[in-house]
Amino acid sequence: MPIGRYIVDFVALDLKLIIEVDGGQHDLREARDAQRTRVLEQWGYHVVRFWNNDVLGNIEGVLETILHENHLIR
Repeated sequence: MPIGRYIVDFVALDLKLIIEVDGGQHDLREARDAQRTRVLEQWGYHVVRFWNNDVLGNIEGVLETILHENHLIR
């Protein structure tokens, strides 16, 4: 989903909640990802990141975290 100059993995526009799912390449882009998160947060979004292996191996935990984050931003 495009937001400004960025493409995010998933977004709930009404909640201004962005979910990013990161693969191993993000280990090499940590500073760039942090800057991107800061910009998105300046625009009023809340960004939550998960590793691919967490999504694939612990989807219940991921969903629980998303629900928790949703309650925090409401």
